[in-house]
Amino acid sequence: MVETVTAARPYAKAVFELARSSGNYDAWSEKMALLKTVVADPAVSAALDDPSNTAADRAALVEKIVGDKIGPEGNNMVRLLAENNRLPLMGEVGEIYEDLRANEEGLLEATVVSAMTLDDNYRAKLTQALERRFNKKVRIIEEVDESLIGGAIIRAGDTVIDGSIQGRLEQLGSSLSAR
Repeated sequence: MVETVTAARPYAKAVFELARSSGNYDAWSEKMALLKTVVADPAVSAALDDPSNTAADRAALVEKIVGDKIGPEGNNMVRLLAENNRLPLMGEVGEIYEDLRANEEGLLEATVVSAMTLDDNYRAKLTQALERRFNKKVRIIEEVDESLIGGAIIRAGDTVIDGSIQGRLEQLGSSLSAR
């Protein structure tokens, strides 16, 4: 995992700089999402892993699938990734790009895993509290996990806040067994 992130980071930074210079972050986000989807397709992935295909063949395959949706700069990126055998890293490149973009825009994505769907009032209060804590604009992504019983687990950047009943029970069990 660490190796893939290390290998993907220079490409993500290059894409980010292109997006920054053109001021068009949204267009690059769309391009990266499209390329991630294409490369993740099992048939495409198998073709990219086939050692009988040259770098030019791999790049041509991806370019043919996406058509003119990624433009000349996107096609150049595909060719560069293909030449360096990095096309399978497109997912990581896209994720790192989105992290760089969010940091530039002062946006933090927080994943909230709860036992049930959040109501609008609670979501608004939680967003405000997280924005105060992290001093950034927060976008909440919700996930439901009924095994939590109640409460929530919040992941925002490198921070994890476990306020779930399941987590509290596990902490209590650990405390009791340590004595």
